[in-house]
Amino acid sequence: MRNIAIIGSGSWGVALAIHLASIGNNVKIWSFMEEERDIINNEKKCKFLPNVNLPENILCSTDFEEVLKDAELILHVTPSKFTRSTFKQYKHYVGKTPIIICGKGFEKDSLETLDEVILDEMPEARIGVLSGPSHAEEVSIGVPTALVVASKHQSILKNVQEIFMSEKMRIYTSNDVKGVELGGALKNIIAFCAGVAAGIDLGDNSFAALITRGLKELVRLGVELGGKEETFYGLSGLGDLIVTCLSEHSRNRKAGFLIGKGKTLEETKQEVGMVIESVDNIEVAYELSKLHNVEMPIVETVYKVLYENLDPKEAVKNLMNRDKKME
Repeated sequence: MRNIAIIGSGSWGVALAIHLASIGNNVKIWSFMEEERDIINNEKKCKFLPNVNLPENILCSTDFEEVLKDAELILHVTPSKFTRSTFKQYKHYVGKTPIIICGKGFEKDSLETLDEVILDEMPEARIGVLSGPSHAEEVSIGVPTALVVASKHQSILKNVQEIFMSEKMRIYTSNDVKGVELGGALKNIIAFCAGVAAGIDLGDNSFAALITRGLKELVRLGVELGGKEETFYGLSGLGDLIVTCLSEHSRNRKAGFLIGKGKTLEETKQEVGMVIESVDNIEVAYELSKLHNVEMPIVETVYKVLYENLDPKEAVKNLMNRDKKME
């Protein structure tokens, strides 16, 4: 039995809490909303996972000190744009406790990955990254799931494997922090594109082409930013790309679908009702591709759809009519 702190009471944070509590750990969740705290504590429910009952050994608080006291592991599970501001509020309680980043994305203003954001604020922090093909809706009900944890600290890799693994969850390890993190961040963009493709009624041929060529772009930028190429063909790259592009649970795919159907970005955000990481990630990936001179035609085209009013159907024509080349 371990004491686990989870920073963030969204669907993924609560799903991880359910898994960890169900295999015997004591879990405390930090929420910035008293309403969410009260629902979790009093009703044993999460508004983002309405059909699931939470185990009794999950408690929620809006007080960082209470949540982090005696914690043996910290899971940071906030949207990427709130990573720095949230971490600043609790970093004084961390000490040497390992921090596992479970969000996927970039910090838009700095173009930094989330591990870089944490290390900016606390250079001595002991960090890991948990990623892979995993929807909260399925993890919360015990659907078998395989993830990968990456860290430069072997003790963290061993610890996370021991704490998380069960017949419902398998954990692989990696030393490629950058690759694992970038795979999780960049795949959201291609999932958004998959939604657009569905919204304009493209077929299976188009989806296969999009996923394959999207993976190529993901690898190009990921390697340029320091990830290992083989990492992007594993769980945190190809695996996560497949599940996010094809699943009905994917909010990034849903957002793209709504854009494909003619919704504005603001209408899309309202209808999805949760943070859409891909929207900010598209801007960041576009900027990074220009900064590092990496060819990313799909990313550049979806950027124009979102921010330069390019019609999605016209965007497909532009991609199909690019210059001839070898694969």
